[in-house]
Amino acid sequence: MIRKTLGVITFLLITACEQPASESTTVPQVTLTESERLNQWFDEKYEERILMSPMTLTSLGRKERYDEFDDFSEAAEDKQLAWQAQTVAELKNSFNYNALTEDAKISYDIWVYQYEATKALIPFRHNKYVFTQMMGNHTSLPNFLINFHKVEDPTDMYAYIKRIGGLSTAIEQLLERAKLHASEGVRPPYFAYDGVIEQASNLLIGQPFDTSKVDSPILKDALTKIKGLLENNKISAEQAETLETDVITALKTQFQPMYENLITWFEEDMSYVSKEATGAGALPNGEAFYNAMLLSSTTTDLKADEIHKIGLSEVDRILGLMEEIKHTVGFEGSLQEFFSYIKSDVNNQQFYYPNTDEGRQGYLDDSTAYLDYIHSKLPEYFGLLPKADLIVKRVEAFREQDGAPQHYNPGTPDGSRDGVYYAHLSDMTAMPKNEMEAIAYHEGNPGHHMQISIAQELEEVPEFRTQAFFIAYIEGWALYSELLAKEMGAYNSPYTDFGRLVTEMWRAIRLVVDTGIHSKGWTEQQAIDYFKQNSPISEAAISAEVRRYFAWPSQATGYKVGMLKIIELREKAELALGEQFDIKGFHDTVLGGGSVPLSVLERMVDNWIATVKVK
Repeated sequence: MIRKTLGVITFLLITACEQPASESTTVPQVTLTESERLNQWFDEKYEERILMSPMTLTSLGRKERYDEFDDFSEAAEDKQLAWQAQTVAELKNSFNYNALTEDAKISYDIWVYQYEATKALIPFRHNKYVFTQMMGNHTSLPNFLINFHKVEDPTDMYAYIKRIGGLSTAIEQLLERAKLHASEGVRPPYFAYDGVIEQASNLLIGQPFDTSKVDSPILKDALTKIKGLLENNKISAEQAETLETDVITALKTQFQPMYENLITWFEEDMSYVSKEATGAGALPNGEAFYNAMLLSSTTTDLKADEIHKIGLSEVDRILGLMEEIKHTVGFEGSLQEFFSYIKSDVNNQQFYYPNTDEGRQGYLDDSTAYLDYIHSKLPEYFGLLPKADLIVKRVEAFREQDGAPQHYNPGTPDGSRDGVYYAHLSDMTAMPKNEMEAIAYHEGNPGHHMQISIAQELEEVPEFRTQAFFIAYIEGWALYSELLAKEMGAYNSPYTDFGRLVTEMWRAIRLVVDTGIHSKGWTEQQAIDYFKQNSPISEAAISAEVRRYFAWPSQATGYKVGMLKIIELREKAELALGEQFDIKGFHDTVLGGGSVPLSVLERMVDNWIATVKVK
């Protein structure tokens, strides 16, 4: 609405300028309100910000700077922070906060919050792990090139080839940062080294790096895109051949040497890493670092001990619900024996798919069917609905890991690229059937796909809010969605409802284990043992999860903290509004402002409650 309003104003001014001048003609003066002026400023500043990031532009479906990758140096980070500081100073000096509408105040506060949150982590940036098995750019940048860089004409393919060099430069910058961090005693755990070496090596398997009959991941993707241009008569056969040669040259002269350097350094540096993983608390200024990371992940002031206690309480509560379902299905043994029964049933198709290509396809097909059902129920619970499509897809082989968690990649705001629910399916014994339904709702609808798609499609907030990212809100909503799906008629079997509890327990355990590792000095084995005691999750999944927490301090705490806040706010609204409470109105309030800090979400819900009471 804001951008449409400004467009109308601009049209009126242009129209007025086209009127023939005369003594009786006056040009109407249009005065913007303080909120309209602020929103115009936000759009201008957001455009400045995204133009600094070629990767952001591409992710949004735009093609400016299409042949570049982002600058990953510390100097670029400093430049970005200085720009943010300048905008916050300008914001405070140029606008009267008290004259803004409530929604404009929220936008103002989020802009400042984003700067302050970034600034708060700068003192600890050398404490962060640059490459790990979970989140390194050694895999995310090739994945970006393959899945985000669309090729629709020859110019796009030339940009693709140039980006191979840019990717190599980015890895070089990041490797220098990893070396700097290592020189200060900050190295990721030993298993991160194993993961990075394996994943980077996978990208060098196949043509043009060896004499095998298969193509390497990037070459395969590039050839597919060149073939598409040829089949659509966008290029000649001769041009296709030249493009193929140029891709191979870039891969061999730029990509391969840089990845070999990365692998070599990790192999050599591994000798300095203990086989006993340690948490963030063992790093320089580790306690302060971990608390800063908790603030970033939860958007709350909760400290490690408080989060640990919340986790213990939630684990006990969910164990009680699991006991109830165990009795419902008539299982006579203990809950631990029930866990063992489910986990040991890998050869029975009641709980597991065959560890074959047919089994993997069955997982994808059934996940799609679950999502089709929940999609049909959305209008009963939401007024805001996503326009973007969703597809279910297996993770690319070069980055697939046994037991690793499923995840979601957003589509573009204009719908030119679908949202993707990705599943790790290399080990089907780590993907039990009774848990997959809840995971599908978490990653798809009404979870990540719905929330992120709606945010990107919003027109009544400044554009920067449509792309904001706060872990506790985004992951909290997705975990709430797993529970909401039950209200919407999902989980028709006690076993699938038990699977839902398993995934919720997973997130409750995270509060205990993440804080245990990084604040209480838990070992890898202690964390694994706690997981085993309280869930039937497979050995492979538990190992992958625990190693994720070591590599990514605090991130996993945002899920349960965010979910509990959304449930608390819903209960607050139901109590305050009674018969006036409308589930669609509540959900639209939560989703209608994009991703926000939890304190801002509470303001939004409080404002909605007050508005409904007046009606």
